[in-house]
Amino acid sequence: MRAVDGVSFSIAAGQTLGVVGESGCGKSVTAASILRLVPSPPGVMLGGEIRFDGRDILAMTREELAALRGREIAMVFQDPMTSLNPVFTVERQMGEVLSLRFGLGRQAAAERSIAMLRTVGMPDPEARLAVYPHELSGGMKQRVMIAMALLCEPRLLIADEPTTALDVTVQAQILHLMRELQRKTGTALLFITHDMGVIAEMCDAVVVMYAGRVVERRPVVELFEAPRHPYTRGLLSSIPRRGTAHKALLPTIEGTVPSLLNPPPGCRFAARCPHRAALPAESQRRCDEVDPLPAPDGDGWVACHFPLGGALS
Repeated sequence: MRAVDGVSFSIAAGQTLGVVGESGCGKSVTAASILRLVPSPPGVMLGGEIRFDGRDILAMTREELAALRGREIAMVFQDPMTSLNPVFTVERQMGEVLSLRFGLGRQAAAERSIAMLRTVGMPDPEARLAVYPHELSGGMKQRVMIAMALLCEPRLLIADEPTTALDVTVQAQILHLMRELQRKTGTALLFITHDMGVIAEMCDAVVVMYAGRVVERRPVVELFEAPRHPYTRGLLSSIPRRGTAHKALLPTIEGTVPSLLNPPPGCRFAARCPHRAALPAESQRRCDEVDPLPAPDGDGWVACHFPLGGALS
């Protein structure tokens, strides 16, 4: 099964690139692939390149990869509840990063850890060093994870749904924190989520994934105003809007995602695409039989034989 197939995008220094799509579309596998964290077995990378500053990460030795992870590219994982080791204190876990990367002793590492916890808005950071993860709330755990990721001042931060398990108030605090830290450091941010509201708030450009592939990429304002791929338009149309009548039914995308064990020969979205149903029979056959390749489209690109026109109503 190809969990991720032909995904391609780029991100510049200081830019926030959002990767969005429903559960199972390949977002987290894409993120793990960048740092070669896909478990093998069962996972294997069959081809392609992952380039960072001109260097191919897939061609790096174990030593080169170890120097890259954390130091130049860091990652905040999806679930703060399970990302921290439950049997070590916060001080031990943060100190290990500083000891391995910079050779700092315990006292120097503790001082650096306190400073970073204070930067990410942790209340009473001195006291938090001595606690275990189960003694922290979800928002505090996520702050610790972000602090650990930023200890080495990485040039690229990958955030894999960092606010999914948090309540709305804490989510807003975490998003504000990440924006402020990026503004101060110029770090590139790859932000993975299924929440289009978070995408609108955080990102400069957006990559939309479906069934293991990228179907559209463009600047965030253009994507929200005039999405060109039918799947993107379906995602945006399903968002509740101010002024919607009480108990009004939200538009839905009918059908289910195709199995990646046996994907269809043509467009993977064809069976669910309302736009296809309005096309002539010959055009429908093209959707069913010919796999659409990403093609330049305005300031972005789209993988659709018959891209949509007009603004989102």
